[in-house]
Amino acid sequence: MSHREYHRSDRIAWLRAAVLGANDGLISTSSLVVGFASAQAAPESILLAASAGLVAGAFSMAAGEYVSVSSPADAERADLAREKNELATDPAKERAELAAIYVGRGLTHKLAVQVSDQLMAKDALGAHARDELGIFETMRARPLQAALASAAAFAVGAALPLVLTAAVPAGILSPVVIGSSLVLLTCLGAAAARLGGAPVLVGAMRVTLWGAVAMACTALVGTLFGASP
Repeated sequence: MSHREYHRSDRIAWLRAAVLGANDGLISTSSLVVGFASAQAAPESILLAASAGLVAGAFSMAAGEYVSVSSPADAERADLAREKNELATDPAKERAELAAIYVGRGLTHKLAVQVSDQLMAKDALGAHARDELGIFETMRARPLQAALASAAAFAVGAALPLVLTAAVPAGILSPVVIGSSLVLLTCLGAAAARLGGAPVLVGAMRVTLWGAVAMACTALVGTLFGASP
C-alpha cells in the first residue's frame, strides 16, 4: 500500500517568497505610515502614501523575485538542453555515466548498470536531471510562481497599515499601526518558523525586532524632517 510523505522541502520555494513578501509589505508600509504620521502630514497624504507604497512595493517584489529566480531557471534549462543533446548523440556514454554515479553511491557495477538501463528506458532525461545534475521537480526554479506569490503576499501584508490609515484617527495612528504591526509580525515570524521547521520563538523575535527598528527609524526621520505643526 503506497503512501505519500510530505516534506518541508516541497514547499520551500513558495514559502520563502510568500513570507518575504508579507513581511516586506507589512514592515515597509507600516514604516511609511509611521514616518508620514510623525511628520504630521495630512491624513489624505498618509493614505495616499500607503496606497502608493502597496502598489509600488507589490510590483517591485514581483519584478525582483522574477529576475532573481529567472537566472537559476535559465541555467537549469541550459543544462537540460545540453543533457538532452548528449542523450541523443551518445546514449551509451550517458548510460555508463549514470551507472558510474550509482556505483559511487554504493551499488555493485552489475546492479548499477541494470538500474541505469531501467531508468533510462522510462525517462532518460529525468534520470540524468535528478542524479547527474541534481535537478528535482520539487526544487525547480519557477520565476512566475515566485513573482506572483511575492506580489500577492506583499499586498496582503501592506493591507493592514492601509486599512488602519483609513479607519484610525490621525492622533493615535502611529501607536495603533506600530502595535498592530508588531503583533502581526510576531505571528508571521512564528508561522513561518513552524512551517519551515525552525524554532518558533527565534523566528518570531527576529522578524519583530527588525520591524520595530524599521518603524523607529522612519518615525525619527519623520519627526526630524517633517512639517511643523
